[in-house]
Order: sequence, then structure tokens, then C-alpha cells
Amino acid sequence: MKKKVSLVLSGGGARGSAHIGVIEELERQGYLITSIAGTSMGALVGGVYALGKMPEFKEWICSLDKIKVFKLIDFTFSTQGLVKGDKVLNAMKAIISDTNIEDLKIPYAAIATDILNKKEVVFREGSIYKAIRASISIPTVFTPLKVGETLLVDGGIINNIPLKHVKRSPGDLLIAVNVNADIPVYRPDFTQKEETAIQSLYRKRLKRFHNYLQKDAEEKEVDHLSYFNLIDKTLSLMMYQISQLSIEHYAPDLLIKVSRDSCSTFDFFKAEELVEIGRHAAAKSLAEMNLKIND
Repeated sequence: MKKKVSLVLSGGGARGSAHIGVIEELERQGYLITSIAGTSMGALVGGVYALGKMPEFKEWICSLDKIKVFKLIDFTFSTQGLVKGDKVLNAMKAIISDTNIEDLKIPYAAIATDILNKKEVVFREGSIYKAIRASISIPTVFTPLKVGETLLVDGGIINNIPLKHVKRSPGDLLIAVNVNADIPVYRPDFTQKEETAIQSLYRKRLKRFHNYLQKDAEEKEVDHLSYFNLIDKTLSLMMYQISQLSIEHYAPDLLIKVSRDSCSTFDFFKAEELVEIGRHAAAKSLAEMNLKIND
């Protein structure tokens, strides 16, 4: 009989692609995911899994090379954010159709933050696209989602590892995945040629945008942080601290850790590598857990 798992996936931008590898490894080892909750990228990957469309999503996100990633960035330069985020979800609609959360194959919850009313919002019903769009809305980067009298932004602002919101069942194993862990980076074997090909044009175009935002900045200055680098470091530190508090308060049976230094928040072109990083982290953590059980 398969061991039931209630799975919680943290936010972390592009590092959240590692969740795919974690899920694949859990299934490979015979675990049955019976419910799932996530924040930001964790909400996205968790939602795709609950829809039963993980293979299609994995193929799509791993195909996002430097050019495709940049084309998915719909810049607005509005006062509420730089990116609409509509292009990403519209691209996903070509792979998976919108569904009401209550009709999914397993219980699912996505976390967002109501910035006007200063409270956490948990999506357990209604459009899964709306839930994901709200949960991934990184402040100052993605424009917020307005729903009635609320203005919704990234759930990581309040609860980056939503352990208390995953639906539990008798005898299940509570597993959390933290992609903002303060641990050394694990790197799978990728050739230098592959790494260079992945980064080249994407880096050039993103650098061009950085220069637009900070025309007076000198890249050679050691203490200079670009707009996106500043957001990245700020979010990483914030999510790390919030995640630690959540883990201490709602201790999971197993915590799978992925280094916060695996990539930056916006390095979505590294999805294939991150999937393998997640797979390795899950295999390592499961082996350590089983070793303790058998001692």
C-alpha cells in the first residue's frame, strides 16, 4: 500500500521549478500525494500537479530557453508593477485548461496576500488560474490582481510555506519543500557548453533592461545592485525568515531543502537543471528519513 503524502510547496521564483523533480521522485519511490498546498511558484507547480498535467507542464517549462523566457515578460512600467504576468498564464492555457479548484482530483490550496486589508487569502475554490495569478504576484514586479475590494499579491509576503493550509488525512506524511534553504548548492552535471548556450541571449536582453532602469549605474561597482538583483536578494531574505518561522511552528514530518543560492528568482531558463536539483534533494531527504526509521 502506498504511503499517503500531504505536500506543501514553498515560493521562491525560478527555484520553484525544483518542485517538479521532488514530485517525480516521490512518485518514483511509491508515495501517493493526496493533497497539496503552495505559495507563489509552489502554487503554480502544485496546481499543475492537481490538474494532472505535470508531464505537459514540465516539457513546456524546460523548453523555456533565454529567448522564450524574455518573450513571456510583458513589461508595463505601471506604478504597481513592471510585468503584467498575463503572457505566462496565456501560454499555459495552451497546455492546460482553467478548472475550478473544487473539481480537481485532489484537495488544493493556493496562498495570496490581500495587501489592502493586510491579511492572508487562501484559495480553495474558484478558478485555479485566478488563484495562481494572485499567488505569483511578486510586489513591484508583477502587477497585483484586483478581486472585488481586495488587491492580491504574492502569498510569500505572509506565508511562504503554507503548512497549516494543506488538507490532512489519517496516517498521512506531511512533507514540505523549501526552495529557500540556507544550505550549500548542489549542481547536477551540465556541460559548460550547455550552460553558456542557456544564458547567452537571455542575459544580454535582461542586462539591457537593467540598464534602462539604472542608466547611471556602473556594473563594475562591487556594491552596485541592479533593480532585479535588489528585489531578488530582498525577497530571498524575507522568504527565508518567514519560512523558518512556519517550519518551527508547524513542524513537517519531512523537510526537503533546496539551496536559495541554486539560482536567482528570475532564472526560469534554468528549469531543467532545477528539476534535477529537486529530484536529488528529495532522494537525499527520503533516504535519510528511511535510515532513521530503520535504525
